[in-house]
Amino acid sequence: MVVSNMVSGLINANPVVYERKERQTRSAPGDVDEYAHIRDVKDPEHPYSLEELKVITEDAIEVDDKRSYVRVTFTPTVEHCSMATVIGLCLRVDIRVAPGSHASEAAVNKQLNDKERVAAALENPNLVDMVDECLAPSYG
Repeated sequence: MVVSNMVSGLINANPVVYERKERQTRSAPGDVDEYAHIRDVKDPEHPYSLEELKVITEDAIEVDDKRSYVRVTFTPTVEHCSMATVIGLCLRVDIRVAPGSHASEAAVNKQLNDKERVAAALENPNLVDMVDECLAPSYG
């Protein structure tokens, strides 16, 4: 099999390639398979999916509906992977307010999806305290 490289100067020239998991069929229109959205993202260095390289696995996705929280944890194929940031950018999640639900909808969406703006906003200790309070469990 001939494999073309997506990036020259491979960090991990011979990654272990695993078999893909069988796809689950959705039994109802509202069923969501969080893993399905990211399993096919291609590795920036190899012509394989992140699933095939076990960079991302189904059990590395945490969804907590009660806290409105999602975490995706990925494992690079080597500990000195120079593509880790690129992989993280590929797994990015867009957050949006519902159309027509806010007077400054475009500005809010821009703020929420701009990493530099989010980082700058989180330098404000009062805002960080407010976010921490909002994310604290309200049950138990």
